[in-house]
Amino acid sequence: MRKGTRVIRIANAPVSYGVFELARPDLVALPDGEELAAWIGEAGYQGIDLGPVGLLGRGEELVDRLRRHGLELAGGWVDLPFTADQETFDAALAGLDDTLDVFVAAAEAGPALAPLPTLADAGSAERRARPGGAPELMLQGADWDRFAARVGIAAQRVRARGLEPTFHHHACTHVETPAEVDAFLASTDVGLTFDSGHLLIGGGDPLADYRRWKDRINHLHLKDARTRVLAEAMEADDPMRSVWEKRVFVALGEGDLDMDALVQEIVDDGYSGWLVVEQDVVPRSIEEIDRARTDQVANREALRRWFA
Repeated sequence: MRKGTRVIRIANAPVSYGVFELARPDLVALPDGEELAAWIGEAGYQGIDLGPVGLLGRGEELVDRLRRHGLELAGGWVDLPFTADQETFDAALAGLDDTLDVFVAAAEAGPALAPLPTLADAGSAERRARPGGAPELMLQGADWDRFAARVGIAAQRVRARGLEPTFHHHACTHVETPAEVDAFLASTDVGLTFDSGHLLIGGGDPLADYRRWKDRINHLHLKDARTRVLAEAMEADDPMRSVWEKRVFVALGEGDLDMDALVQEIVDDGYSGWLVVEQDVVPRSIEEIDRARTDQVANREALRRWFA
């Protein structure tokens, strides 16, 4: 978003505390929506990502929870099976409509920045087996045309509810590598969620690629990643889970991201919108939950030289 008054607001996400589909609640109790909102508000963030639908509540419960903790809804992951058969895809669209009800309730509360439903591909078994992608896994021809057309269908449903969509390039999906992001941008009109950590996994250069795609970026996920640990994770029997459990994603400044250069570029470029700090982790003990809380406080503090 680059028109009008420039506003950048800083958010955090439930996945930074282990609350997402790869979680291990069998090993440790995960925070609920009220705890997460309290922790994120106390750490100084202005917004929160949705997390699993219902985690933060719906309707008035959601609006009240956000208000009490001084937060706004920044966005939220909505993955769709863009490469599935038609019946499966159509069924998923009904789920998208249900999720949009939650976004609309938050948007109608009058936030400084509207939340962006964050569309993404559900991926495939082949992609989950190859984090980082590979040229031979890239969709081609009619398969890509169908993918792009379905993204357009989903985007139209979002816009019909008065919201603007964004699309998240992501590890283990069909939009993962820089070449796939280029193809996506060339064949759709949907803005891009630029994720620095997932770009490192996909073989990209966060600073150079941000500059290349900046006119289409309408949402930011700032995360750091260790590519050496990614290489180790690739040797596991389940490489996708290994990426998260081996802590490929780390606190800002602890990985391979040149955070200072990237954030300065974002500020100098005049980006306006949400910047969501994410550090995907899979806690296995209460000590690791505590570490997640500490890391998110440190991540917010690391950004104060740009965003008080």
